[in-house]
Amino acid sequence: MSREFERRVRVGDQIQRVLAEEITTRMNDPRLHLLTVSHVHVSRDLRGATVYVSSMRDADGGEIERALDKASGKLRSALGKRLSLRCLPALQFKFDTHVKDGVDLVGLIDKAVASDEENRK
Repeated sequence: MSREFERRVRVGDQIQRVLAEEITTRMNDPRLHLLTVSHVHVSRDLRGATVYVSSMRDADGGEIERALDKASGKLRSALGKRLSLRCLPALQFKFDTHVKDGVDLVGLIDKAVASDEENRK
């Protein structure tokens, strides 16, 4: 693998750790409670980062994205203080539904198993 790819992954991991800590400890917005930074994808030139977040509570993904967009200045400032990068990436937030989809899928499987057991009796 090229060295550039490895650096993007390392920078993404650092951004993920810093943002997760900042969001959970320093953000007072109630829409951001129980939020998890699930993945960060950094562009090849390190000038942009897509931050994927998920929430265990029933929340509107668009509402969470808007709250994070509003706080992006503070979050970039925290990144600047804690990371030594020549250029801080612009942050774009996307709501990741994989966790919720997984929980829904497990519920459907449990329901199907219960229905199957009911039919066997």
